[in-house]
Amino acid sequence: MFNPDHAISGTHGEAWVDGEKFAEVYGLQAKIDLLKEDVPMCGTNNGTGKKLMGWEGKGSLRFNKINSKILKRQLDALKEGKELRVTIVSKLADPASLGAERVSIPNCTFDDITLADWESKTILQEEKPFTFSDMPVLIDAIGV
Repeated sequence: MFNPDHAISGTHGEAWVDGEKFAEVYGLQAKIDLLKEDVPMCGTNNGTGKKLMGWEGKGSLRFNKINSKILKRQLDALKEGKELRVTIVSKLADPASLGAERVSIPNCTFDDITLADWESKTILQEEKPFTFSDMPVLIDAIGV
């Protein structure tokens, strides 16, 4: 039977970037888009099937701006003609749920460098879209 207390709250989410806990994070999304091609098929109503041809990883890290850590690292890498690559770890551990879920996402690169984005009477928040090309690792799973 379903127990509503087991529904996981994102309030208990945590994130690490290169092993450093980012307490300022208030949201994280990472997903894999499956890249498929149409395959013509006879004997079906729609005449087309799908074949998996690869995948693309992307996501977004959302945080309250409290320092310039990521900006400095991105600019330092760019000065050397490189792109900042990080490993992001997501953890969900709602104490009322059936356990914790942790996913490690290696080889992440941010899609942009925000130099300035502010306005009066506003708590500054930043969103860092990213892509990744290595297979994520499910470290801990809930109810599996």
